[in-house]
Amino acid sequence: MILEKGDVEVKLLEIEELLEKLGREHPKEISAFSRFLRETLDNRALTTREKELIALALGIAQGCEWCIYLHTQKALEAGAKQEELIEAGLVAVLMAGGPALMHLIPLTRAIEAFQKRGRR
Repeated sequence: MILEKGDVEVKLLEIEELLEKLGREHPKEISAFSRFLRETLDNRALTTREKELIALALGIAQGCEWCIYLHTQKALEAGAKQEELIEAGLVAVLMAGGPALMHLIPLTRAIEAFQKRGRR
């Protein structure tokens, strides 16, 4: 089964809704996290693309489907190629084993969905 654009967008919307809700209920904590996120992903020794590939690999290794969709999107926006995304996924498999291999399923679904989005 191949996820369509809407399925990926549901995962991204869930992230957005969670952050909005937590931002209202716990503004201090979410503001601090958001600041930390921006500072960490800023281009310094590593580019945003490289950092997003690392985040993608960690999301796969940890089994976080939402992270996989989000960081696939962000890595593509930062200029990552499909081959780089798959290679980052395989590094996660190297470090985390078979369960990480199964999380290449949402990675390939995300790549396909974002490629379809780009063609529209």
